[in-house]
Amino acid sequence: MSWDILQLALVDGVAYASLLFLVSMGLTLVFGVMGILNVAHGAFYAYGGYAAASFVMFLAPRTESSILLFLALFAAAIVAGLILGGLLEFVLIRRAQNYDPILKLLLTFGAFLMLEDIQRMIWGAQPYTASEVVSRLGNIEIGEMTYTTYQLLVVPAVALLAYAVLEWFLHRTRLGKQTVATTHHREVATSLGINTKKIGLATFVIATVLGALGGALAAPTTSLVPGAGTDMTVLSFAVVATAGLGQITGALIASLMIGIVRALSVYVAPELEVAIPYIIMVLVLIVRPNGLFTVAQARKI
Repeated sequence: MSWDILQLALVDGVAYASLLFLVSMGLTLVFGVMGILNVAHGAFYAYGGYAAASFVMFLAPRTESSILLFLALFAAAIVAGLILGGLLEFVLIRRAQNYDPILKLLLTFGAFLMLEDIQRMIWGAQPYTASEVVSRLGNIEIGEMTYTTYQLLVVPAVALLAYAVLEWFLHRTRLGKQTVATTHHREVATSLGINTKKIGLATFVIATVLGALGGALAAPTTSLVPGAGTDMTVLSFAVVATAGLGQITGALIASLMIGIVRALSVYVAPELEVAIPYIIMVLVLIVRPNGLFTVAQARKI
């Protein structure tokens, strides 16, 4: 493999890993705090992507500002995340908090199926994209190679910023510290006066926004079609299983590992591209059944 091909693979891998991490971070946050494996999480990715693409397609003919189009991605993700997260947590998750874990898993699966059908009703089967954002942000030349500014700088920077903000929130704010306390023992946290219902709502909404943001940032480089949420659900579960349930920093490392190896396989062994995330997951789980970064004594985020 030539150095130029390796550079392209690394850029593609890091950009893909950044999107995967944003979605996986929300999934592992919900499990870490609420103990729920949210199968519906991939639907948030799809809704964020469709909402962002629709908003950008509406704005693009009406503005010349590349910054405004880029900010439209965030606006669409936040609105979609707040509506979906708040509604689903209040209607379903809160009422199922004391249910058996398997039943909660089935409830989120049912929610995912309904969200998929609603998505088809709203946007149909035609592909949506927000590629205008990539073209307006331009390219960067490094040596003889040309990369899009969006994939080289913007997407990884947003993912790292989201990670830093979430870590700051969890460990430096009052609400975040209450969230960590709820993670360790929900009943004890309640007895200490922590409003665990408020913590659950905040956690689920933040996770939903992160999932929607992953979809919104994918919209400029991907054609969104029905089934996009299903694919991302499976991939994000692979990341979370590889890292260990409830491990946010572990999800970052696992996303990079899966993203870069997957990108390299496109140039070396393209027939393995789809299978690479699951091969990595299986190999890790054979050696570390609880994931790479799980601490056996306590669940942490």
